[in-house]
Amino acid sequence: MKCALQKIWNHPRYRQYLYQVLFFVFVFAIGVYLYSNVVENLERQNIASGFGFLTQEAGFFIAESMIEFWSEDSYIKAIFVGILNTLKVSLIGNVLALGLGIVIAISCRSSNFILKKLSYLYIDIFRNIPLLLQLFFWYGLFTEVLPDIKDALNPLPGVYFSQRGFFIPFFKEHFIWKYVLLSFALCSLISFKLRTFYPLLMIPLVWLLGGAPSEITFPTLEGFNFSGGLSLSPEFTALMTGLVLYTAAFVAEIVRSGIESVGKGQWEAAKSLGLNSQQTMKLVIFPQALRVILPPVTSQFLNLTKNSSLAVGIGYSDFVSIMNTVMNQSGQAIEAVLIIMAVYLFFSLLTSLIINFYNYRLEKREGR
Repeated sequence: MKCALQKIWNHPRYRQYLYQVLFFVFVFAIGVYLYSNVVENLERQNIASGFGFLTQEAGFFIAESMIEFWSEDSYIKAIFVGILNTLKVSLIGNVLALGLGIVIAISCRSSNFILKKLSYLYIDIFRNIPLLLQLFFWYGLFTEVLPDIKDALNPLPGVYFSQRGFFIPFFKEHFIWKYVLLSFALCSLISFKLRTFYPLLMIPLVWLLGGAPSEITFPTLEGFNFSGGLSLSPEFTALMTGLVLYTAAFVAEIVRSGIESVGKGQWEAAKSLGLNSQQTMKLVIFPQALRVILPPVTSQFLNLTKNSSLAVGIGYSDFVSIMNTVMNQSGQAIEAVLIIMAVYLFFSLLTSLIINFYNYRLEKREGR
């Protein structure tokens, strides 16, 4: 028996499994101790515990919501509104930050001296100013510097800028638009999986089946506010501007370093084949640089999602802001914190899963 145990211990793989089992038991024991300690303290202070409060009436309003929400609705619906608001900020912000970061990175390699120096200046400024200060700056700019609603700036027909927000022409509200958006998300995933654009042809088909709505409404001033069109609140605009500009500076450095990691011989080989600068970047350099770019860019995607919680500082109704209100009203601090942890963990794991899947396909295509 002793000899068998010694043989297992001396085997590197078995010893590795044993370490993992012992670590799991250790973590589980700590979790049980903390849980029992928390339950005991809550009972001692007569504090209710559990997630039953989620079905209770919220009793507060939410300034911005992607779905209809009333104060009579439950806490769980309020939390869902916050998750949707955070998802909206994260998806739009990551796409814009990635695009702007790539443009800045390529500008850093430009032969134009002024453009190159301005790109490096942009990176140095936005990377070294705390994000919260940037959010305060943009929020103050949009709410204090812009004129009042009656004197709103009108740079383009149907476009208005004021302290109340930004108002632009947009499609008239119709039930089919949410299905068009859903079909766009699903078809994009299928196109990504099959590496073809044909599934995207389903999107106009959904639009046609819904009656092909194409009416556009323009903002018009009625009383003390605009009606019609699409309105972007100063809180949302300030949050989006700050997150995109801040994250794009980091993305630009990542993309620039990824491009520079490709050997000089690749540039020379592309030039010898008669490729111009744009073709060389698109067909030769950037595909190779992706292997270096993807992992750190994934971290920036996660950072932007988590940094969106700073929205509480400028009054935007994101997930954390709504959870703070839920926590203060219900008194269920532990449960609220656990929900916050679980939601952000889900966001992080989902983002990592998507990027790792793309990275796996990229390596498989390259035969690695």
